[in-house]
Amino acid sequence: MSNERVLITGGASGIGAAIAQRCREEGYEPVIIDRVGDGLIADLADTRATAEALEAALADGPITRLVNNVGMVCPASAEEQSLEDLERVWALNLRCSLQCMQALLPGMKEAGFGRILNMSSRAALGKELRSAYAATKAGLLGMTRVWSLELGRFGITANAIGPGPIRTELFERANPPDSPRTQAIIDTVPVKRLGVPDDIAQAASFFLDRRSGFVTGQVLYVCGGMTVGVAGV
Repeated sequence: MSNERVLITGGASGIGAAIAQRCREEGYEPVIIDRVGDGLIADLADTRATAEALEAALADGPITRLVNNVGMVCPASAEEQSLEDLERVWALNLRCSLQCMQALLPGMKEAGFGRILNMSSRAALGKELRSAYAATKAGLLGMTRVWSLELGRFGITANAIGPGPIRTELFERANPPDSPRTQAIIDTVPVKRLGVPDDIAQAASFFLDRRSGFVTGQVLYVCGGMTVGVAGV
């Protein structure tokens, strides 16, 4: 059914792939846009390519669930963060999310139902070498709150997840399992382990559920307790 489709950006691997698999298990049909994989292929950092992919995704009818998952990191110190990298991160992490929401919104409003989930990050609270990344992930939280206020009357919720350190292929390339650096990260996590993509998929499942209609404008940090004492009450 068209109202049970879920658009997932960056859903070909890592957290996005775990969310897509969880959606299949729960009876949804995931529609994936990514640079690789078996779904719709597009560079979501490009406005025109994003528009074309969204048009193709909606050709079979409206989509009333959206997971804005795609993102990128360009680590650099505050004094070395280039404007070019800032623009690249902004385009993929923030502009793409707004563009996807606006494309799906007419169908959600017509259905009187919608679920929007934005993938933020614990880095939105502040993290060294993450000026561009943290700014865009904090921006996602701001947009989430605005959308929840503006769209709630139409039966549409907007929420966010802020993952902590998650063991993905990308993470392990930078942090090998046997590295002292990796162990140092684990030591800072109250539950004493790294997260896995299924941890995020579990949280996503709640927000995407039709029964979660009284929860909107919220951010859930799935971080093993790392935000305790950092995030506001």
